This record gives sequence, C-alpha cells and structure tokens, in this order.
Amino acid sequence: MRDSEEPPPGAGERVAAVRRFAAAGRRWRAAQLAGCAALLAVALTGGAIAVGADRAPATVPAASTAVDPGVLGGGNLDASIAALQTHLRTQPRDSGSWATLGLAYVEQARTKGDPSRYPQAERALGRSLALGPDNDQALAGRAALAAARHDFEDALTYADQALRQNPYSERALSLRIDALVELGRYPEASKAAETADARKPGVPVFTRYAYVHELRGDVTTARRVLGQALAGATSPGDVAYVAAQLGQLAWNQGEYRSALTYYARALAADDTYLPALEGRARAQAASGDRAAAIKGMETVVARYPLPGPLVELGELYEARGAAGDLARARRQYALVDAWIALARANGVNADLDTALAAADHGDKAAALRAARAEWARRHTVHTADALAWALHVNGRDTEALPYARRATATGYRNAAFLYHRGMIELATGHRPAGRASLTSALRLNPGFSPLGAAAARKALEATQ
Repeated sequence: MRDSEEPPPGAGERVAAVRRFAAAGRRWRAAQLAGCAALLAVALTGGAIAVGADRAPATVPAASTAVDPGVLGGGNLDASIAALQTHLRTQPRDSGSWATLGLAYVEQARTKGDPSRYPQAERALGRSLALGPDNDQALAGRAALAAARHDFEDALTYADQALRQNPYSERALSLRIDALVELGRYPEASKAAETADARKPGVPVFTRYAYVHELRGDVTTARRVLGQALAGATSPGDVAYVAAQLGQLAWNQGEYRSALTYYARALAADDTYLPALEGRARAQAASGDRAAAIKGMETVVARYPLPGPLVELGELYEARGAAGDLARARRQYALVDAWIALARANGVNADLDTALAAADHGDKAAALRAARAEWARRHTVHTADALAWALHVNGRDTEALPYARRATATGYRNAAFLYHRGMIELATGHRPAGRASLTSALRLNPGFSPLGAAAARKALEATQ
C-alpha cells in the first residue's frame, strides 16, 4: 500500500502544470489588455459585440474578438482601459461604465482562456446593478457571465430579464438563443432565433440562426445564412468571425479545401484571430499536413490553452509518434487538468470539459462522474455524446447505447458522435449498425480526429 504522504502517480506533473499555467496566465494578461480595450472602446462608442458560449469544435459559436481598429479613433489600446478606470474612479456611480467593465472581463476571460477574470466581472456587474437595478446592459452582462461559467439556467434568466427592459438588445437576444441551445431546448432555441432575426438582424443573430439549423442537420440553410452574413460583414472583426464559422461548418462536412479557404479569409481580415488559427490547424491535420497542423496548434495553445486545442495538440503528437512525442502529449493532457482546476476555482462548471478530456486521456471514473453531473443539468446532443462515451470507456456499453443514439437523433452531422456510436454498437453486438455508423463517420469527415479516425478504421477492418 502506498504511504499516505506519497502523492498519487502523475500528481507532481499536474501540480507543476497548474503552476506553469498560472505563470503563463500572468504573461497572457498583458497581451489580453489589447483585446479587452478594443471591447471597451466598442462599447463606449455604441458598437455591439455579441457574447455567446465558446465554440470549440462541435459546440456553439464564439463571439468575435476581432474588432475594427477604426472604432478606437486612433487611440492606444492600453489607454482605452486606463481611461475607463480613471472615469470610474472619478464617477463611481456610472452604472453603464461598470457594466461595460464587467462585460469586458467576461470577454477577456472567455475568449483568451483566463477564468480568473470572472470574479472581477461579477463584482463590476454587481456594482452596476446596485446603481441601476433594471439596466439591461448589466443584466445582459450577467447573462454573459453565467453562460461563460456554463450556468445556462441563470444565463437564460438574466437574458429574459434584460429583454424585459430592452426587447431589442442584440446581446440579450443572442444570449437567449445560446442558453436554450446549451440546455438542449432546441425547438425553443429555433423560435428564439426567429424572434431575434425579426427584431435585430445582424451578424451575431445570423450565426446563431445558422447553428440552430446545423444542429437539426440542415447544413444547406446554415451555409446559406452564414454566406449572407459574410456578404454583409463590413468590419474586419465580423469578416473574421463569420468566415471562421463557415470554415468550421465546412470542416464538419469533411470539405477541407473549402474550410482552409474560409480560414484564410478570416485570417486575411485578422491574422491573430484564434478560432481561425485553430480551425486551420485542424483542417491541415485532416488534409494530411501534420507538420503545419502541429506548428499551428502549438501557436494556438501558447496563447489560448483551452481543453479542446490542448487535447488536439496532444493527439497530434501521439499520431506523429516521434521521439519524445508521447511525453509531449502527456504534458498537454496535464495542462487540461490545470485549466480545469483554474476554471473551477473561478466558478466555472467544467464537467463537460472534464468528461471529454478524461474519457480518452485521464481518469475514466472521473470522466463518468463529470458526464453524469453534466447530464443531470442539461440534456443536449453534446452531453448525451459525452455521457455515452464515458460509459463506454468504463465498460458500460449497454447503458451507453441509448445516449449515443440520442446524441445523433437530431440529424446533427458530427463524425465524432457517429464514431462513438459505432464503437458502442460494436461493443453491444450490433455489428451491422456499428459498421454503418463508423463508415458514416469516416465518409462524413475522414480526418475528424488524429486518433479517433485511425481507431475507427482499425475497428472497421477488425469486423471484416
């Protein structure tokens, strides 16, 4: 038996990863001031930025953080933040400026992977609401904060409160769609998207409208709506955002050349736009250009160390299999644990992240606990898939199968979901169905995962 004072295997690496992550976080914040300042400048000049849940592959769209520099009026980004802070020191009862600051912290945390800003956002938004209890800007900010922390019930409540004060709030309308999608209330999300489109048509609403259709398997409408949004986009931020969404949609369908074209357009508008950099790396990997994919994903995780990119980079290392690659991969997976620990410490519900990462690259029992906890909160295609896979890796395939089927029931075209379903079907003796699901996954998106695609092919070969 291990001595009670001895840490469990891997604990030292995880602690070191947390410390490296925290140190990196301090360095990132200096760079993040630029993005935050841009958001502040937009808000202070009357511009609108939609705030939505982050879109890792196969999740809801992320709001654009690329902002037209013209809105700054030539001012210094750091000076924009300093100006607002100075203003609040001299005008501490300005509820609008407190709401703007709170929303800026939410955006900074969410888009740059730094959850330590969430408590600051909560304090700033609380101050705004104390000064103006019914101001829709702060209520929408509270909705954004709740969504960023994956508390979608509260996000919906605050979005509804904001809309009672201002039925045309673009941010609240967008957040209401996001919350309903993330709660698995898809028919209501569709109605909310139609309402938002009627009240406040624009890029933030169009992208959500498209995603609601994509979840139903209506890729044609999703592509058409996003194409219209791109045609109407004028600022570099909007162009980068919508083009990246089109790239993600194309990648999901295995259309890698088209995906790379859209990502190139996004990066032409803003060469620092991280969702486009991440998407391009995934498309390069799926196209067979592993060297470029690894280089690109290394750039992404250096600036944006969230679980999705970290796992992708780790799997790219594993798939390459060069000397030292397994150790490199394990360091990425350890950093996922570090991010989850930091997120939880700052009030973020990270159960879905835990379930997805730990099922393949961590503590399988922890993955199942997290997946069950997330399913208890919300029934979405993504939580159904996560629970199905967590049950599978824990050897509980009979229990997993209904969840795998539910994950694919809306018509959403997702190769990873089909792969998970196929492996579970094979494990439960449904051989023809399993082969069909795996074949569909590889036909839809043959490069959907550096390791999963190879596992799917191997499983198919074993059943011949």
